[in-house]
Parts: sequence; C-alpha cells; structure tokens
Amino acid sequence: MYAKVQTIAQIIESKAPKHLAESWDNIGLQVGDPRHEVKKVLVSLDATNEVIDEAEAKDIDMIVTHHPLIFNPLKSINKNLPLGKKLYKLIKKDISLYVAHTNFDITSGGINDILAQKLGLEEIQPLQITSIDSLKKLAVFVPKGHEDRIRTALASAGAGWIGNYSHCTFQVEGTGTFMPLKGSEPFIGEIGRLEKVEEYRLETIVHESKLTKAVRAIISSHPYEEVAYDVYSLDNEGQPFGLGRVGRLPHKVTLKELIEMVKNVMEVDIVKVAGNLRTEVDKVAICGGSGASTIHQAHFKGSQVLITGDVKYHQAQEAIGLGLSIIDVGHWESERFAVAALCEIIKKGLEDLKSKTEVLQSEIEGKVFEYC
Repeated sequence: MYAKVQTIAQIIESKAPKHLAESWDNIGLQVGDPRHEVKKVLVSLDATNEVIDEAEAKDIDMIVTHHPLIFNPLKSINKNLPLGKKLYKLIKKDISLYVAHTNFDITSGGINDILAQKLGLEEIQPLQITSIDSLKKLAVFVPKGHEDRIRTALASAGAGWIGNYSHCTFQVEGTGTFMPLKGSEPFIGEIGRLEKVEEYRLETIVHESKLTKAVRAIISSHPYEEVAYDVYSLDNEGQPFGLGRVGRLPHKVTLKELIEMVKNVMEVDIVKVAGNLRTEVDKVAICGGSGASTIHQAHFKGSQVLITGDVKYHQAQEAIGLGLSIIDVGHWESERFAVAALCEIIKKGLEDLKSKTEVLQSEIEGKVFEYC
C-alpha cells in the first residue's frame, strides 16, 4: 500500500500541527491533489529548480520542504519568472509540494529543539512564546468492565499524559441511571424500563489541541449508543510553544569557546560574531533561520548570546547595546538539520502504517552563500 499526499501531510502535522504556525506564514499543501498516491517523497529545505529537477529524475510524486515556495498571494503564474517556472514544472510533472515551516520551528522536537540539544543546552524553554496549549479536564461515564478499554483509547489519543507518565486517570465508582426510549438500541437494558448500572466516572486531563481526538476516541470505543462525557476548562498552566529556544550550558565558557562549539556542532568553518570574545556566557538563546526579531526577547530572558542567522548591521549594534552577543551562523546553516528530521518523522509514520512509500533526502545542498 502506498500512502496518499493527505496521509503524509497528516503524519507531519501530528508532529508539527498547523495551528502552531505564525499567522503570516504559508504552510501545508501548496501544489497537488490530497488524494494523489505517493510512491516516492523527496525532502528538502527549499523547492529550488535543482530540487524539482532532481524530483523529476527520481520519479518523485511529492516534495516536502521547510521553506514555502508560495509565500505571498499570486496574481499570475508566469513561466518566464522564477516562481512561475517552478510552479509550472511541478504542475506539469504532477509533483505535489507540501511545506512545514514555522510550525516545525515552533513545535516540541522541531528545528529549534534540535539545535538546542546539539549544543547540549539544559533547562530548555521557548524563547518567544507564540501560543499556549491550554489544559482541559475530560470526564466520561463507563459501565463496569469497560474502563480499561476507554483508558487505553484516551491515552492513544494523547489524553492523560503528564510529564514522563501516560494513562494518567482517576476513577470513582457510582450508579448510572437511564431509560431507553422507543427507537433506541441500548447496550444494556430494555426499552421503557429505568436501568441502574454500575459505572465508573473516569477522568483525565488533555491539551486542548488533542481534545477533539480524545472525544472521538471515547465515542468510538465506548459500548453505549449515547456517550455521557463532560469537558471542563482549567486554570492549570498549559504547554507553551514559541519561536527559538533558551537554555543553559552545563558550565560557563567564553564567547570564543562557544563559537568553536557552534562551528563544531553546526558543521561550519566560519561564523559572523558581534561581541567581546572574552565575555563569559552560560545562558544561550538560539533561533534557526532569521532570528533577529528575537533579540529583545533573548535579552529579556537573561541570555548573554543569541545564535541565529541573517542578522543585519544595525540589529547587531542594538544587541551589543543591550549587552547581548550575536553569533550569526547563517540561515541555511542553522536550518538544514530540518531536512533529516522531517525525513525521520515521515519514515516513522509510514512504517507505522506499513506503507510502501519511499522517503528520500534531497542530494541538492541548496546553500546560497559561500565565504571566500
């Protein structure tokens, strides 16, 4: 069985939900048919002409990229212009294009977590919070003997997960009453007679983003024709999501020593630096891609240095004025690790589905700048 475009999109979105993306971003399926069968998917940072040619040569049905090809509203598709040429080629060759951009930057385990972990940061938190996934209390009433089945269904849907624990619920025994009316098909009892049944109230917590899935899991696994459940809003703090990460190094190092660490883990020979090389640092902010917009947030969070890309002259001056050093590793250099990570997410999802769809990582480097 080969996966469809929509199936691969769902695999990615289960890890990087679309609602996490910034409002200005353009993500998701940009070219293609969700129902199209995919025998081969190619993952790349960008959908360049070279990558599209590679896809054509390898009989690729779908390309997944981190950077959007279509970013601003289109007024035309002109084959003589760079964007139009790419779109024309994708459509003509029937190659779908899917994009996971700021949703993959922001999500837990996305590109910024990957970078923070590569640097060995501890106490990692979002740098600039963009949303909070609030918590809900979900309670369901279950006939005795079916509570474990419902508990398992809830856990599989993402409910009842607290830290490193899953299947977290509380249950209390009681008596449920109901009278089946004409037209019903009761699991227990007879039409027109009041029934009293031993039941459990099974309750758990669930993040709002997974609430709908959890409710569906209850309904699909519950023996009753009509399922009684309650949803409560909570004041408990939910999970924060945001751009970039901030964390602490295991011990203080000089800015010069940190630069060497960055070069090593980012696999680059040269970086652009603003700051005193003798400054000691232990709290580090990192933001893949163009992260100069997080300068003030990095300073506010107490970071001594921000590692990112695409920092302009006056932005670096502003950072120095705040006492914040800058290590500009480059845009491509800081985000290229997204390609391998997306490959693994798609491969794992397809393996779970026992799909024959093949996942390939692009051989096109895509680096724009060279340092001479």
